[in-house]
Amino acid sequence: MWRALFLMLTLANPAFAPAKAEVARFPAPGGETASLSIYSTLDQPLAAPLITAFQVAHPGVTVVYEDLLAAEIAARIISETDSGGPTADFAFSSGMDLQVKLANDGYAQPVTVPQAAAWPDWANWRDMAFALTYEPGVLVWHKPSFPDGPPQSRLEMIAWAQTPAAQGRIGTYDVARSAVGYLYLARDAEHFADIWSLVAAMGRAGLQTFPTSQAIIDRVADGRLALGYNILGSYADARARTEPDLGVLLLKDFTVVVSRVGLVPRAAARPDLGSTFLAFLMGREGQTIMADRLRLAAVSLEVSGQNTARAMEAALGDQLRPVPVSPGLLAYLDQSKRAKLIARWEAALASGAAP
Repeated sequence: MWRALFLMLTLANPAFAPAKAEVARFPAPGGETASLSIYSTLDQPLAAPLITAFQVAHPGVTVVYEDLLAAEIAARIISETDSGGPTADFAFSSGMDLQVKLANDGYAQPVTVPQAAAWPDWANWRDMAFALTYEPGVLVWHKPSFPDGPPQSRLEMIAWAQTPAAQGRIGTYDVARSAVGYLYLARDAEHFADIWSLVAAMGRAGLQTFPTSQAIIDRVADGRLALGYNILGSYADARARTEPDLGVLLLKDFTVVVSRVGLVPRAAARPDLGSTFLAFLMGREGQTIMADRLRLAAVSLEVSGQNTARAMEAALGDQLRPVPVSPGLLAYLDQSKRAKLIARWEAALASGAAP
């Protein structure tokens, strides 16, 4: 029942309809002997260093990489599996809840990888769904727009949103289209009693919503927006290194932390290659590339440095509110709860007053 409802809602909704996936092909540097298919929400330019490093160790493997929204990944895996055909060999998504749902409903398979025994308990569900990154939701801000610094908390955001400088200059995810945006909102509602006052204040200020992190970061970097709220910190941090006007801030009241979750689909044509790529991402080299080059904080305890889950937890403590990979995520996919949360969001934005 859930599968049919999910596919109906996803494929019939133009917000999720995958007009054309962004497909990149990485030819085997040593002559093709096998092909690995990946569905992922990670932007292809960020994925390229990982794929290149993987191919150094596996020069006979061509990688076909499809950059999709999280809901598109789930819908593709479900429909391709149910039709009896093959699907991706590996899926890597920021839609934590959707990935766990796939595993829970039998669309993923258990895998044996050397790193699993030492992987944190919160980051491994039944050896099927693995958290591979540790990514805070951050505030991105346009430095020239805030000579005295940006808001430091959600309460300060409410106050700033009431000023003329805020009009038309706040951006965040379209929570009806973005899986990670919806997850951030749901967690905010659990941790912040005045979340709807914040949403209403942003609505009065003419909040702009977008389906992707990149669209928001682009607009903050060039000043079209002054603030971007609850943006994946990995993308923001990577861009801030090359954009002098782009600032990144972890709000001081609390910061929700999500992870990209990897799994090997049950209907993978080459589950052996999917498992091999997963092991690479969980290994020291893959985790180090993600931490140092992609600014995706490492989960592995073997990786040292500031851009790791262990270092962030030591420095920030209770300020961080991580989301574990567990069946608890399935509550966010309850269609009635989801509809109510999105309706409340839309009502707050439309009315400019907390429901």
